[in-house]
Amino acid sequence: MGTKSDKALGQNIFIASSPDEESDFIPLISEDDEEVLDRSDVPELLPVLPLRNTVLFPGVVIPITVGREKSIRLIREYYKKNKIIGTIAQNDPDIDDPQTDDLFRIGTVAQIIKILEMPDETTSIIIQGKKRFQVDSFVSEEPYFVARTIPLSDVKPESKDREFEAIVGSLKDLSLRIIKLSSNIPPEASFAVKNIESSSFLINFICSNSDVDLKDKQQLLQESNLKTRGTRLLEHLSKEIQLLELKHDIQAKVKMDLDQQQREFMLHQQMKTIQDELGGSPADKE
Repeated sequence: MGTKSDKALGQNIFIASSPDEESDFIPLISEDDEEVLDRSDVPELLPVLPLRNTVLFPGVVIPITVGREKSIRLIREYYKKNKIIGTIAQNDPDIDDPQTDDLFRIGTVAQIIKILEMPDETTSIIIQGKKRFQVDSFVSEEPYFVARTIPLSDVKPESKDREFEAIVGSLKDLSLRIIKLSSNIPPEASFAVKNIESSSFLINFICSNSDVDLKDKQQLLQESNLKTRGTRLLEHLSKEIQLLELKHDIQAKVKMDLDQQQREFMLHQQMKTIQDELGGSPADKE
C-alpha cells in the first residue's frame, strides 16, 4: 500500500466554465440542478473511496489527491464505467491504511469528473458530491471497499420559511465577512457565494469550504434537517469570525505600534542630522 493520502488539495477556490478546464472549479448549482441531485439514485452496492482529511457535501466540487494503490485502482476502474463512487471520511486522518472500522458510516455519492496525472507523478481527481448515503454493511474490502448502502434525503424547510431565510442570509453575510478578513482566501470566493441561487447548495458549499474541524464537518453532513445544519454551521462561522476579528485587531495594533516606533526613530534621525549640520548638540560641547 502507498502511504500517500487521499486528501483535498486545499482551500483554493476558482470558477471555471466547464469541467474540461484544468483547474479547481466550482460550478454554481441552480435550484433546477439541485432537484436533479435530489432525484439521483444511490446504487445499492457502491465502491467507497476513503477521504483522509475532508468531507464531501452534495453538489460541491472538490479536487482530491489520490495516493493509495487501492484508491487509484478504484477511481481508474470506475472512471471507465459509470464514474459513480462513494466517499466516506476517515475518523482518524493519521491512519495510512484504513479498515472499515476507521470510516464514518455516512458519506456522499460522488461523480468522478476528471482524473489528472500531475507532473510530480501523483494522481488527482475532481469529484462532485451527489447525494448522502449510509453504510448498511461492507460486502468487500479487496481490491477496494464496497458498501451496501441506504439512501439518505435532506429534510427541507417549508417554502417561505422566514427563519430559514434569515439563517441563509446570515450565512452569506458571515461568509463574505470571513473572505474579506482572510488573507488565504482568493476574492473569487465572494463571487461564488454571492451568485449561489440554491439555499441547500449554499449551506453545503460553505460547510465544505469553511475552516471547521473534520469531525464537526462530519456532524454537519450527518444532520438530515437542512435548517438544523444551517443553524449549526452559523454557530461555527460565528466563532470563526470572532477569532478572525480578534486576529485582525491584534495585527492592526501591532502595526500601529510599529508605525509609531518608526516615526519616532525617523524623527530622532532627522534631529541628529540637523544637530550634526549645526556642529553638534550643546551637550556635546565642553
